Amino acid sequence: MAFAHLHVHTEYSLLDGSNKIQEYVARVKELGMTAAAITDHGVMYGVIDFYKAANAAGINPILGCEVYVAPNSRFDREKVSGEDRYYHLVLLAENNTGYSNLMKIVSKGFVDGYYYKPRVDMEVLTIYHEGIIALSACLAGEVQRNLVRGMYDEAKKVAEKYENCFGKGNFFLELQDHGIPEQRLVNQQLLRLSQDTGIELVATNDVHYTYADDAEAHDILLCIQTGKKLADEDRMRYEGGQYYVKSEEEMKELFPYALEALENTQKIADRCHVEIEFGKTKLPHFDVPEGYTTWTYLNKLCYEGLEEKYPKEQAEELRPRLEYELSVIKEMGYIEYFLIVWDYINFARTHGIPVGPGRGSAAGSLVSYTTGITNIEPVRYGLIFERFLNPERVSMPDIDVDFCYNRRQEVIDYVIEKYGKDCVTQIVTFGTLAARGVIRDVGRVMDLPYAYVDNIAKSIPNELGITIEKALVKNPELRTLYETDTQVRKLIDMSKRLEGLPRHTSMHAAGVVISEKPMDEYVPLSRGSDGMITTQFTMTTIEELGLLKMDFLGLRTLTVIDDAVKMVNKSKGVKIDIDHIDYDDKEVLASLGTGKTEGVFQLESAGMKNFMKELKPESLEDVIAGISLYRPGPMDFIPAYIKGKNNAATITYDCPQLEPILAPTYGCIVYQEQVMQIVRDLAGYTWGRSDLVRRAMSKKKTKVMEEERQNFVYGNKAEGVPGCVANGIDEKVANKIYDEMIDFAKYAFNKSHAAAYAVVSYQTAYLKYYYPVEFMAALMTSVLDNSTKVSEYILTCRRMGIEILPPDINEGESGFSVSGNSIRYGLSAIKSVGRPVIEAIIEERKERGVFTTLNDFITRMSGKDVNKRSIENFIKAGALDCLEGTRKQLLMVYSSVLDSVNQEKKNSMAGQMTLFDLAPEEDKADFELKLPDVGEYPKEELLAFEKEVLGVYISGHPLEAYEEKWRKNISAVTSDFMLDEETGATKIHDGEKVVIGGMVTAKTIKYTKTNQVMAFFTIEDLVGTVEVIIFPRDYEKYHTYLEEDAKIFVTGRANVEEEKNGKVICEKIISFDDSKKELWLQFADLASYQEKEAKLSGMLAGSDGRDEVIIYLAAEKRMKRLPKSRSIHVEPGLLQTLFGYLGENNVKVVEKSIENSWKNI
Repeated sequence: MAFAHLHVHTEYSLLDGSNKIQEYVARVKELGMTAAAITDHGVMYGVIDFYKAANAAGINPILGCEVYVAPNSRFDREKVSGEDRYYHLVLLAENNTGYSNLMKIVSKGFVDGYYYKPRVDMEVLTIYHEGIIALSACLAGEVQRNLVRGMYDEAKKVAEKYENCFGKGNFFLELQDHGIPEQRLVNQQLLRLSQDTGIELVATNDVHYTYADDAEAHDILLCIQTGKKLADEDRMRYEGGQYYVKSEEEMKELFPYALEALENTQKIADRCHVEIEFGKTKLPHFDVPEGYTTWTYLNKLCYEGLEEKYPKEQAEELRPRLEYELSVIKEMGYIEYFLIVWDYINFARTHGIPVGPGRGSAAGSLVSYTTGITNIEPVRYGLIFERFLNPERVSMPDIDVDFCYNRRQEVIDYVIEKYGKDCVTQIVTFGTLAARGVIRDVGRVMDLPYAYVDNIAKSIPNELGITIEKALVKNPELRTLYETDTQVRKLIDMSKRLEGLPRHTSMHAAGVVISEKPMDEYVPLSRGSDGMITTQFTMTTIEELGLLKMDFLGLRTLTVIDDAVKMVNKSKGVKIDIDHIDYDDKEVLASLGTGKTEGVFQLESAGMKNFMKELKPESLEDVIAGISLYRPGPMDFIPAYIKGKNNAATITYDCPQLEPILAPTYGCIVYQEQVMQIVRDLAGYTWGRSDLVRRAMSKKKTKVMEEERQNFVYGNKAEGVPGCVANGIDEKVANKIYDEMIDFAKYAFNKSHAAAYAVVSYQTAYLKYYYPVEFMAALMTSVLDNSTKVSEYILTCRRMGIEILPPDINEGESGFSVSGNSIRYGLSAIKSVGRPVIEAIIEERKERGVFTTLNDFITRMSGKDVNKRSIENFIKAGALDCLEGTRKQLLMVYSSVLDSVNQEKKNSMAGQMTLFDLAPEEDKADFELKLPDVGEYPKEELLAFEKEVLGVYISGHPLEAYEEKWRKNISAVTSDFMLDEETGATKIHDGEKVVIGGMVTAKTIKYTKTNQVMAFFTIEDLVGTVEVIIFPRDYEKYHTYLEEDAKIFVTGRANVEEEKNGKVICEKIISFDDSKKELWLQFADLASYQEKEAKLSGMLAGSDGRDEVIIYLAAEKRMKRLPKSRSIHVEPGLLQTLFGYLGENNVKVVEKSIENSWKNI
């Protein structure tokens, strides 16, 4: 072979390259080449994936990058424009020094030189030139740009500049031919330049896709990048279809006049050899106090913690386990790892930053518990250290930590300060063109109708790991469409070629890397859209390289718990140590069994509420199991678990050895730790080996599982495994147990993780049960920016009998606060009122007491960012209700008061006196502003104001009078259509049949291509809003129902797309007024009824409607339904008359379901 591709863009030239690394490497091998390069635009995102794939295929990987070079300094911004903002230059790493320098060059481009693109300059290239081979790149290279402009001498100077920078034999002039006329002109000049300067030539193909027939799919990718359609004339294109992985023969045909340039590519390839080290841990150094080594300091922390957390006798019993764990940690080289984690958790705890009890398998470690890394007792809950760490585990342990959401950044800042800004970096992640999304993108570019493409996208099952290929197998209808409709085939074929490509970068939500030396010594750096510096490698690559990756997670619930505890102390004077509450409080556990678990961590979904009602937890173990079981897969075992819990006689064990392992979970395998215990106790495995079996089962490694079946049942003397048969367990029974383990292990949950989360669940349930007002106030503060969630929790408070009070300038805080047995709305929720204003109000209140009048408030807050808009919004929100006057009166005068105060201020600054200053004290009251006698706004208007400035209703709700009717008839509330912050999904599934109800709050009319009328309208219910789409046929039928504020029920189908709030496609509408009621009238007995019947008939005769009347005779326990001809309309006036005649207790209105009403439409 005498040719190697040295200028290659892969999928990591985001939305510019469709050349997938695996396919590229396979193609290079197929063409018989021995080496290949990766040179993505300005980045090194893909170099490790490429390095591994190439090595696995026996190809020499050449690691490089096509960098952007600033014409002058990388720090310059607006000095140049257009195509002269930067030039292209290809850099290849010749050896490890070159690879190290390449990472630094690419990092500098992002850290120092980012302007449209990550740019470097000659200064950077000169400093980090060693070990790097440079090529002059494409037409956008600096040499080529000058040649295109006919500036040969300038091009020569530039070429010599680069040769001087990289050294003789390390800079090459690059020939390319993609059928572009300019390239042929430039190539002739490059041949001349090579002869004049002695700089050698290379011939490359600017690869952007793998195969020649990928040109069309790549063109679509460019349209996705630029937001264009294929039909658009003026758009970015790679003309000619020549940007694929060409064979040596094809390259020779292109460059018969420069065969030496082709041979040079192989010579360069043969020079390039980089060795990347995987798996060797690169932990930062941890400083310990004088007189200690890291080992003795970790021991000190552990043994002090052991004595502090356990009684003396139990501490002695646990000493061997602690010694064993420490020996494993020492043997595996993770002493500093534990100290680093302990240190930042200790910082958080000593600075009052709430830390979660633990997360993941780390909770199984006694070392974690005694040092305070975790806060859950591993022995009490049967948690296993080896699930976390054992000598047979090759990967680094993973201790993820939850911190208070509001103060997480303080912990990260501490780590940055301790280890240095250059040594602590956040981690990149990639968003990809996933199955459904890529079909939508390609459909848009092909200009296909939205509904048509949406229908095809939605026929892809919405499940984890789905691909278009798998969908074609799973969905026969999609397969038939694909085979019979040429347009669908084209759409799907193009989408398949682009599926899985990375489309954008973002920052990992929690991941942070900590290194010993500056980060760009180990990984190239990038800059996120928010300007934050991140690694260019993903989390898994970071771990493979042996770098320390930590997850600093922000858990909102910890903030809620912390705020609630502080509120309890403030309002009740009770100090709660949340880590030492009674975790076996039967009242708290019973409250979970009621299913009223709104706001309780992990237990507030509708399904989980129903499960808790069935489960009726009696211990924390039940809650741990509940969290583990309520997931797809294990849900199938819920009935067996509940049956065993309720009736111990139904529990059977295949052999006696299983009983101690499965007794806590009523005979069911629920946890991964139980799988480990079974193989250890029944077949004599070591803990380390049992963890390998658990992992093989959970990752479905069939070959390993079958090998281990033999060992489990019959043993393996050579490897020291006795086996079940040797332990007296029947062969058939052993096989049956192994089969069951395989079934369960696919879904089994990490008990350590579930236990840690169950503790947080219990803490929230404890606070909600004993301190409901404080807990709900803290909970609502945590979702202050999410009006839908706030509305939901306001509804929950009302059901709990907790009153929600409007904001109050004299009593309110920034967030929700406690006012007696009620909750005061947070001031910071008021629109157009910034945090500085609220802080100024609270400060002023503390210093000089409460505000007494509107004039007093405006005078004292004058000059503190309080303007007309903020005062108006305070009044509308009810925050000034504590002052004299109604909201209507205050709104009519506030503007003139503010103008008057501002004028007085100007006068006093100018030294002028006013009549008010001259008047004697007793007459000053006459000068005070008099409020106009205008009364108050109607209730509807007050509520509308609250909604306007707070996003929710507080003092009531326009629908509260209809709540019973609403609840009885709906199948979903509007919040079910909202994306959940944590899951990123909606509760409602696409295509699901739904009934929603509420008020019409907005309507937009649209006209179809055939000039038919359709509409988009918004329905608001007691918790939020949802958009409804009504198509022409149905609009014609129901348009009279769609007046603003009309109260209606809508039946239809949910329309849910990925990462968007759901909508409803309307099928039928019925007015609230069209649903029926029943009027029940109770009489003591038949005689009583007969006595009053005549007068009653007269009362009912004047009312005409669809509501039926039912007579109930208490003594006889009989009921009589009056004929339909005597149906009435239930309204307040009639009810008051009946209350007066029969007594309020004998008159009852029952709302009927609208199901029957739909049938009449």
